[in-house]
Amino acid sequence: MAAASRHGRPRRRRRGDRWRVYGSQPGADASGDHGLTGGRPPRALPPLSWGAEHTGDGAVRFRLWAPGLDALTLRLGGEDRPMTRGRNGWFEHVADGIAPGTAYAYVLPDGMAVPDPAARAQASDVHGPSLVVDPATHRWTAPDWTGRPWEQAVIYELHVGTFTEAGTFEAAIEKLDHLADLGVTAIELMPVGQFSGDRGWGYDGVLPYAPHRAYGGPDGLKALVDAAHQRGLMVLLDVVYNHFGPDGNYISLYAPDFFRAGKHTPWGPAIAFEAEPVRRFFVENALYWLAEYRLDGLRLDAVDHVADDLLVEIGRRVRETFPDRHIHLTTEDNRNVTFLHQRGETGTVPGFTAEWNDDFHSIAHVIATGETDGYFADFADDPAGKLARALAEGFAYQGEVSPQWGRPRGEPCAHLPPTAFVDFLQNHDQVGNRAFGERLPALASPDMLRVLTAMLLLSPHIPLLFMGEEFSEDRPFLFFTDFRGDLAKAVTEGRRREFATFAAFRDGEAARRIPDPNDPGTFLASKLDWTKPGLGRGRIRLDQIRRLLATRRETIAPLLASARGHSGTIRDAAEGVVAVDWRLGGARLSLRANLSGTTRSAPGLDAPVLFAEPAETMAVLADRVEMPPVSIVVGLAPQGEAATRAEG
Repeated sequence: MAAASRHGRPRRRRRGDRWRVYGSQPGADASGDHGLTGGRPPRALPPLSWGAEHTGDGAVRFRLWAPGLDALTLRLGGEDRPMTRGRNGWFEHVADGIAPGTAYAYVLPDGMAVPDPAARAQASDVHGPSLVVDPATHRWTAPDWTGRPWEQAVIYELHVGTFTEAGTFEAAIEKLDHLADLGVTAIELMPVGQFSGDRGWGYDGVLPYAPHRAYGGPDGLKALVDAAHQRGLMVLLDVVYNHFGPDGNYISLYAPDFFRAGKHTPWGPAIAFEAEPVRRFFVENALYWLAEYRLDGLRLDAVDHVADDLLVEIGRRVRETFPDRHIHLTTEDNRNVTFLHQRGETGTVPGFTAEWNDDFHSIAHVIATGETDGYFADFADDPAGKLARALAEGFAYQGEVSPQWGRPRGEPCAHLPPTAFVDFLQNHDQVGNRAFGERLPALASPDMLRVLTAMLLLSPHIPLLFMGEEFSEDRPFLFFTDFRGDLAKAVTEGRRREFATFAAFRDGEAARRIPDPNDPGTFLASKLDWTKPGLGRGRIRLDQIRRLLATRRETIAPLLASARGHSGTIRDAAEGVVAVDWRLGGARLSLRANLSGTTRSAPGLDAPVLFAEPAETMAVLADRVEMPPVSIVVGLAPQGEAATRAEG
């Protein structure tokens, strides 16, 4: 973990850290203590300290933090212009009459030209020049959109390049009606910041302000967001603040202090989050996506490798900057900590909204597939009991020793509301990080998949579907990249070494069959097959999920705004049976699931049946439920009725 407060206590605010609030009256200069006097950017959007900014008077200000240099040149439209060095390593140049689309680059003293790390767009790849972008030129067609409350969220994660045949933002627009009709309320894009080549997951991006050119660039992303909002869909974006990719990151050539000497994450050099210009780079990036692209939220990747106090600052700044919009911030963090997701006295969200709940996925995967290799070993013992705890309280590991870690993992989390957890059966990580990218339908029985899907969509946690899951896509989602030369070879070999400890790959021949990430065929094999939703199994699955999401929308989602901490209760149940009740305001939601291969009794519902699968063989009695193998029943006692029954 990067240098930070280990217990989530924010560090003292730094003097140079002054920002104007989005839409507020003019205030102090937001650019920090750089000692330069260039024109200020317009106040309609949060100002950026880095990059090319329109100042509001027809000029463009170019700024780069390059403390490792004494001199720097701006190459603008083919002309070289010296930049002024201010305090603390900031360089600046202000130019008039610069048209949008003008190419520029920074030229180092040795003559090497490098792109702007805060470029809003690139002319070609990550090694070429950047482009000047005027963010005020887009005409929004849903300008009054302010988002949707979090309790309405049903998230659909997608990778732009493989979601459609064309693999662009524009092509994704054509599928939005399908998602809205399904009952999805939010699409979550895997990272779109420019990365090396045309194919990749996005987590190796090196230009985190620039929507990838291959997807359609800034205009394409804004059109997708606008089209989604027209259909009542939120748009969330996955952002990566824990490392930069291995190809195209030139920052260390002019700002070696951006990284921590001798420290590394699993993916690259560790970032020096304690440096003020570095902190500003990431805080401003979060505000940039939410303001310029009108995104409804961000998911921060692997935050256990980001400084805790920086995360706290990001959460606070977002809430200060967008007080009148529904903005949702989620995290991925295998530490199972809760300090980022605390609630105010009335249930308000002062920082982050929810955490991706890997525990739920891992337990469900063990139950569905029987796999206990790798990190699944933590969930091999009493998986039904762990699943009940995850549903009732959030995490399964809340300070217990993790066999995989060899030390305690997590902390108590029952005080958080159920909506503080995002649950899923599949996502890009859990599918794509398998050697052959198999999706769950290829690994689990249809009956088990139906039961777990109903559990996912009818619990009070926030559900997430991975693209294609709604129609039982059985094409793989593989790990793919578009590197060249020695780097491509290293990635291919590293991918095969990664699975060497798994029993199935101890045979060298099996490892050699793992798809090459750099083969274009690996990428093409991962594209969704959009003929499946109208055919056989795909149509049946689509209908099932549509009905479940309609039930959630009509009966469960309206109760979630009143859900608070300690709402879940685990009921004593037979081995292999999950029995959980939640109090949601004055209502009570009850779930019983028999995940075993034999008929089992479960505690009674004491509530009208909302959903049952398979309904025809379920005996719902006054004091118990007789459940056939692999089955689920959900009951809901509405407000008033639940209280009356409790008193009785």
